Amino acid sequence: MLRWIIFLIVYFVLGLYTLQALKTISRYPWVYYIFMAIALLVVGNFIYQFTLGETPGRVLSRPKSYAFGFLITMMVFEMVTILFLFSEDLFRLVSATYSNFFGASKEFTFPQRRRFLSTIALGIAAIPFGALLYGMYKGKYNFKVLKYTLEFDDLPDAFDGYRITQISDVHSGSFDNRDKIEYAVELINRQESDVLLFTGDMVNNMAVEMDPWADLFSTLDATDGKYSILGNHDYGDYVEWETEEAKEKNLEDLKKLQKDIGFDLLLNESRFLQKGKDRIALVGVENWGKGGFKNAGDLKKAAEKVSQDDFKILMSHDPTHWEEKVLSDDYHYHLTLSGHTHGMQFGIEIPGWVKWSPAKWRYKHWAGIYSEKGAYINVNRGFGFLGYPGRVGIWPEITVITLKKKSLV
Repeated sequence: MLRWIIFLIVYFVLGLYTLQALKTISRYPWVYYIFMAIALLVVGNFIYQFTLGETPGRVLSRPKSYAFGFLITMMVFEMVTILFLFSEDLFRLVSATYSNFFGASKEFTFPQRRRFLSTIALGIAAIPFGALLYGMYKGKYNFKVLKYTLEFDDLPDAFDGYRITQISDVHSGSFDNRDKIEYAVELINRQESDVLLFTGDMVNNMAVEMDPWADLFSTLDATDGKYSILGNHDYGDYVEWETEEAKEKNLEDLKKLQKDIGFDLLLNESRFLQKGKDRIALVGVENWGKGGFKNAGDLKKAAEKVSQDDFKILMSHDPTHWEEKVLSDDYHYHLTLSGHTHGMQFGIEIPGWVKWSPAKWRYKHWAGIYSEKGAYINVNRGFGFLGYPGRVGIWPEITVITLKKKSLV
């Protein structure tokens, strides 16, 4: 109860501050009333969804997700506005203190300055406000195909030019537009890659979330097959299950579902992709992550049938596994494919110029290709979305990686 009280106090203080900015630049009362009505509607819906809503508890349903998204959008608008106005108030406080201390007769009031700053503040605040709304409306389905070519000295000759499509973090429980998902599945198939690799988090929490989409994802196709691993959300750890048996059944249902739609699920296992006498070892571990995330991945067990000399591709959901365990392993894993971070679903990316997201404050490797010790990792930005029901700047990703034999010349 205390945290709700604190939250409401903070929210209404932010709202009152923003309301003052609106009153400074507009003399029309209906502007204030609309703002107050929206602010109350947003916070009321948020409180309802997270207390008395359809799915109480820890499960993040679509209504909860949108309630959270609109709350974040409103609070960002208010906080950006306040950053400008607080600086003005601080200036006025210092000015007033100076005037009183030195007995200056001049009164330090700047109504025109205040009006100007309020206009600038609200104008700048409207940019992230609009971007977050766009992210919920269209950005979350703004699928991008990102293509990379990676060269290796010891790539088997028969795999020169081999194409891999990677998708990750489907989070099917968040989908709300079948036409967009149909388009994305078609876009994946249009790449005509040799193999399709899915690196975890098919659902948010429960296997049943994938049921409406199973027929669609079963149409995914690749010449050498489709392979998958589990992500931290696939285990059902974020649900308050009535019994442990129910939780175990959910996981078994998800494993069966993946098989039914044509994925070969690797549970600390390996497979070989064969072309004539040449082969590539495909190794898949269960989720391994630091910072409180599930640690079920067993790299040694997964690679039991793999030799030191094999060219190895590792599927591991969480990129922290690469930096903590994989790079220092006795085996050299040429390419690791991960996801998990979503790129925080928010950021700015201009190829060759800017690559930024709050995700970088938590993850050393958070999106795209990285190389260390002669090995590569690709961190897929994710196919779906979770929490905030949108994406801004960090768009849903389909990765296509072409393996090339490095030229000796």
